[in-house]
Amino acid sequence: MTLSHLKDIVRRCAVQDDNFKPEDYELFQIAGREVVEQGGSAQLLEVIKDEKNKNIVRAMGWSLLGPLVKVLIEKEEESLPHCLAIFTHILEVCSPKELLVGLLEQVEDAHPDSITDTVILLLQPLQKVLLKLGSKKASSVGMALATVLSQVARLPVPYTAAQEDEDAFGLCRCCAALLAFVEPFVQEVRLSLGKGGLQDDELRTELLKFCMKCLKEPLMEANLKEDPDSSQKFPLRRFASEILLILSSIREALPSLLFHHLLKRKEEPGFLEEDVRYPRESLACLAYLLFVEHIGSESFPAVFSPVFVLQCNMEYIDLLLSRKEESRLQKGLDLYEKSLVRLEDNSLPVMLLELKTFLSVPQNLVNVMTLCPIQNLRTRALSVFQLSIDKFDMEAKYKFFRCMLKTSSHAGVEGYVIKNIRNQIDFALKPGNGNPWFLGIHLLPLLRLALSLPQGPETDLLQGLDRIMESLNLLRYLLLRDKESENETGIWTELYRIEDSFMKPLRLGLNMSRAHYEAELKSVRESRKLRAREAKAGGPVCTVTVGGEKLPNMTPEMQLQVLQSALNTFDMIEIVLARIEEITEVKPNV
Repeated sequence: MTLSHLKDIVRRCAVQDDNFKPEDYELFQIAGREVVEQGGSAQLLEVIKDEKNKNIVRAMGWSLLGPLVKVLIEKEEESLPHCLAIFTHILEVCSPKELLVGLLEQVEDAHPDSITDTVILLLQPLQKVLLKLGSKKASSVGMALATVLSQVARLPVPYTAAQEDEDAFGLCRCCAALLAFVEPFVQEVRLSLGKGGLQDDELRTELLKFCMKCLKEPLMEANLKEDPDSSQKFPLRRFASEILLILSSIREALPSLLFHHLLKRKEEPGFLEEDVRYPRESLACLAYLLFVEHIGSESFPAVFSPVFVLQCNMEYIDLLLSRKEESRLQKGLDLYEKSLVRLEDNSLPVMLLELKTFLSVPQNLVNVMTLCPIQNLRTRALSVFQLSIDKFDMEAKYKFFRCMLKTSSHAGVEGYVIKNIRNQIDFALKPGNGNPWFLGIHLLPLLRLALSLPQGPETDLLQGLDRIMESLNLLRYLLLRDKESENETGIWTELYRIEDSFMKPLRLGLNMSRAHYEAELKSVRESRKLRAREAKAGGPVCTVTVGGEKLPNMTPEMQLQVLQSALNTFDMIEIVLARIEEITEVKPNV
């Protein structure tokens, strides 16, 4: 009955001389879908191919794309050959513009479980339709690419070689299909450029947008490292290589892409437009591919100095290290390290610290070192942090240390910086290595920052342990290494200040903290004796306060361990402080 209903609709429309009404399209679509769903695709094929119905099919055939694509995706054996024939016929006879809209609707409406099958099925028909549009297809190509990429971006990105090889969600297959899809359009732009001009700059722009989007997703998320023990070229790495080749084919020079933010001043007209055209995250991935993975390096000129390359990459490094995702942090650390290793030690001039990124990148590194939940990234960030310090010249190191001590709020980081200060002083004190920044009058302001107790006696000694111990070790080193008669560092003339701002407050804070924890320890022991019976029955739940915060669910034994550990820490501080007081012959006020 449904087939006869469709035939009635076709006969009625045949006498209307192509003056079809909106309801005609709707009735044709509904009847055609019902025929397909009820297994009548063979009879529908006869109707579609009937020469008498060609005008109706040309005008309305595209509306059948939905049910046809569903059958083709689900691969229903009985209906598949007939539906494929109908699909192919519709692509041949219907209007390219209407087909484009219809095909993109199918891509947009794809079920999450069938995104890959839908994209792979429809990319070739989309390409065929777009090529029929002739010279006015640029915006349509851009629309098609944007639609497909928005769906591909929903697919999980494989991260290991095994996952890429399995390609369970089909991302790698989609990427390969996308490359085949854009090939004729890239070729068209290449040929046009080869003739000395470009008749359709819009198409070139759309291909540039495509490359930028691919660099952001999926390539930014992917693990693109090459396996040195394998000759296999992984699909996503191959996809990255092809994207860079497309950029080269459409005459987008890699240096211009990467360095345009330095070569174009922000106040110039059109800067915001350029920022949209060249998204920073996409360019950050491009910099990673070029300088870390060496993809496309053969087309990158070697005339740029390592310092200039680092300066250009710092914006991308800053962006990557400010993120939380493992893939971005890993790429940021890799890019920073590769940009630094090309430099000689002690070569970066102090004027670079006037650039915002040379201060924000270390702060982001500190955040990775202290807040990132992934151990290997924290360790890696510390290694790169030290590498960056090694590359600064002496004046830059000096000012960098001052900045970090003023802005950091993490005792471990401050302790690490103070340890570096001690190493620089040690180097400067060796014969022939003297420099004005870590000796004498320049050094004193830095020492005042390093040898201080910002919160005075109220400082939380346990929280600030790393900084306090490094400060004590630095002071002890200076007093032993730099004799009072020589006083190359100025420590002996500065000692009275250090006593007032550091040693005396530390001694007072140490005595206060010890008294507090000893009283707590005594209280716990007395409480434990009074409640011995309860303890034998399983032990009551106790709490202990450390640094103003209660730690719940602690048995008395655990509480005793915490308090005793704190007292042991105070003993460690006491030993070094007493040794310094002995050297300086300062008698502590107990």
